[in-house]
Amino acid sequence: MNIRFIGIDPETDEDGCPAVWVDTETKDLLIQSYEADQETSTTCDSLSPAKAPIPPGETVIRIPKRMIPVIRKACDELDPGVR
Repeated sequence: MNIRFIGIDPETDEDGCPAVWVDTETKDLLIQSYEADQETSTTCDSLSPAKAPIPPGETVIRIPKRMIPVIRKACDELDPGVR
């Protein structure tokens, strides 16, 4: 497994914070963030084009707006030719 740390929430206290990694082998993003509350999860579920509820093993996460630069950095890491 080739996982590389990209960055953390710039407002973190480094004690349980949103963070982003990339798997350079599979080109997947790995994101740690806040679990969405039940109301948000239910709303997302109802608006999903999938014909089934969010399955076990998946969840809705909330990523703070301030993490956008970190996510962009991760995307550029995995696909540097795009922009």
